[in-house]
Amino acid sequence: MNSRHFYTRLLLAALIVLVSMVSLGRAADTEEQSDLAKRLAASTQVLNELMASPGKSIPAGVITRAACIAVFPSTIQVAVLVGAKHGKGFATCRTAKGWSAPAPLDISGGSWGAQLGGEAVDLVLVVTDDKGVQQLESGKFNLGTETSVTAGPVGNQDMKMNSDVISYSRARGAFAGTNITGSSITEDEDNARALYGSSLSMADILAGKVNPPRTSASFLSTVQKYAGRMKQKD
Repeated sequence: MNSRHFYTRLLLAALIVLVSMVSLGRAADTEEQSDLAKRLAASTQVLNELMASPGKSIPAGVITRAACIAVFPSTIQVAVLVGAKHGKGFATCRTAKGWSAPAPLDISGGSWGAQLGGEAVDLVLVVTDDKGVQQLESGKFNLGTETSVTAGPVGNQDMKMNSDVISYSRARGAFAGTNITGSSITEDEDNARALYGSSLSMADILAGKVNPPRTSASFLSTVQKYAGRMKQKD
């Protein structure tokens, strides 16, 4: 074999490897986009089912004053003995033009899993004030330390907005307010990059500086349906 044929074959082999790597990368991106779309759909369903629960929905006096809303569908048990949980979800914040594009989040830690029977739990958080928004935009905050959190009222009950975050969860089909003190919420940078095609800060996403992806239309319209477009005055 002469050197020309050798280098031709070597180049061909390199091209085959490159094409294979590109194909695998595109397949992985497609799968991740599909997972994100499913999670957005699940988040929409959780919020709809919570608000449709007779006597167990978030009171209008709470949700219409929300500065941000975060939904974590099907958090899972990761440590049976301590009740720790881990889940992924999305947050959106109210802006001058409506609700922001969704920011992917992780939640972990805390003992609320044990309180709810140690099974998959749907979680909805209502951020009520500027302090809670700033903590959320920072990309990492701990509930109950930097940010105050309390179990929310349901049905016709109402409450004074004394906490930065109000929490609701569902286990075994029943929604209820629950204490998630000790849990940590962080920005999911990998999912944000997959959803928007580049690295973006939580602050930019939640401030409305990013165009929402088409897959988030139902989620955002559902949030607006229950919380309204403009923030209600206290």
